[in-house]
Parts: sequence; C-alpha cells; structure tokens
Amino acid sequence: MAGLNKLTARGVSCQTKRGRYADGGGLYLQVDGKGAKQWTFRYQIEGRRSEMGIGGLAAVPLAKARELAAHARAVIAAGHNPLEQRRASQEAERAAHAANNDMGGRTFNAVMTMLLAAKDAGWRNTKHGAQWPSTLNAYAASLMTMDVADIKTEHVMMCLQPIWSVTPETASRVRGRIEAVLNAAKARGLTPDDRANPARWRGHLDHLLPKRMTLSRGHHAAMPWRDLPGFIAKLREREAVSARALEFIILTAARSGEARGARWDEIDFHTSVWTIPADRMKASREHRVPLS
Repeated sequence: MAGLNKLTARGVSCQTKRGRYADGGGLYLQVDGKGAKQWTFRYQIEGRRSEMGIGGLAAVPLAKARELAAHARAVIAAGHNPLEQRRASQEAERAAHAANNDMGGRTFNAVMTMLLAAKDAGWRNTKHGAQWPSTLNAYAASLMTMDVADIKTEHVMMCLQPIWSVTPETASRVRGRIEAVLNAAKARGLTPDDRANPARWRGHLDHLLPKRMTLSRGHHAAMPWRDLPGFIAKLREREAVSARALEFIILTAARSGEARGARWDEIDFHTSVWTIPADRMKASREHRVPLS
C-alpha cells in the first residue's frame, strides 16, 4: 500500500517533540508534552471517524504497531469495526474469566457464559445471541447457581412444566438451550461421561411431557390470484413507503426482512436480477431474484 512505513525505528525512539506523526495507513505516533509516546490507529467507516489506541511505544515497538494496524485494516476490509471487535473480544474474555472463577466454572451459569462466549462469533445477529441468556435467566433461573453435576431431570422439569403448555415454542427453546449447556458441561468433563443429559427430549422428556400441540389455526388465508390485480391497483394509490415495500414483496416473493434490507448495489439493472447476499438469507446462501 502506497504511503506506508514513513517512520523509522530510530526516528520514533529519538522523537521528543510534542505532536502526531503519521506512519501511513492510519497509524500514528502520538507524543505528549512530557515525551510519553502512544500508538493510535485512525479510520473511517460510513463517514464516521474513529480512533483506537494500540499501546505505548515501550510495550509496542514500531514493527508490532504496523502489524496491529494492518490487522485493523483487514478487519475494516471485511466489513467490521476494529474497535467494536476488540471490545467484544475483551467482554468475552472477562465473561470467561468470571465464569472460571464461579465455583471453578462448575455452575450452570458459568458453563452457559463460556458456551455463549464460544458461540459469539457464530450468531447470525446480535439479537439471536442475546436471546439465549435472556430466556435461560427468565425460565431456568433455579439452575443458575447449581453445580452442573447436580442437575437432574426433576430440576429441568421444574423449569419446563410451568410453561410447557402455556408458551410451547418458548418452552421448547428453553429445553434445547438447557440441553446445550449441559452438553457443553459434559464436553468440559464437568459431568460423568456415562451420564445421559437430563434435558434430552427423545427417549427421556418425551415420556414425561406432553407432545407439543400443532397449531390448529393453520396458515393465514391467501388472497385469490384473481383478486390480486385489483389489490395492486389500490395499493399503488397509496404513497406510503410500506405500500411500495408490500408491492415489491408481492412482485419478488421475497421475505419482508429481505425486502426491507435491499440495497441498490444488490440490483443489476442490465440483467434485471436482484442478488440477495448470503448473510441476509435464512439459509445463508446467496439468492438471485429475477425482476419483472
């Protein structure tokens, strides 16, 4: 990259004049009035400028500072914010450290925290990641302080029975997440190898809890296709953005979330094809939609 490596190790070491000295590519040496020297990395994402400290010269020599700056540029090129990524990593480390200090990492809460830290990079979105601790803290609070080796079927049932018939979808997710935490505990050697998971469904809880009822209401009613031209005509009389979004959804048979997140650069007007990237698709595969 042009304009990189403007500083020299000797020049950095001898510099005492207060100021900011550019090495290129967003890397700067900041010298304060007392001669203290700090590395900073400046960058811009979507028009917003940010600055990230990457250590003092005493601990981070010039070569290391360049390495860290190159990594930050790679993070930006991948579409992420290096400062936010570092904060997330530090939070995960703190959570894992706290979990390890929580009864030696043996409580349900400790194992859950470590599991979530391990899964953090794989969530489809932050909301999905937040749902795990939210539901478990709400419906499995009685397990949180228990040693995972002491959790038995009766303890799991105490969490599930009150909600199994009232909110079956939530109850099913809670059961699955309890099972996942206890599987993680077994993988870490915190429960005996020959002990079956007390939250497993097949061959265990399916004998103790009623089978989930299939929704009796069925699918939402569909509009007869013969009525659609008249509906579209009325829809086009409306000037709301929601009306245009609904018309676009009808014409493309896309999900509402895909339509709401559509970007101009996803649409090729020459070939009349809308390409939805994999990270916005439920199946995590790129999807091409022909446009009328």
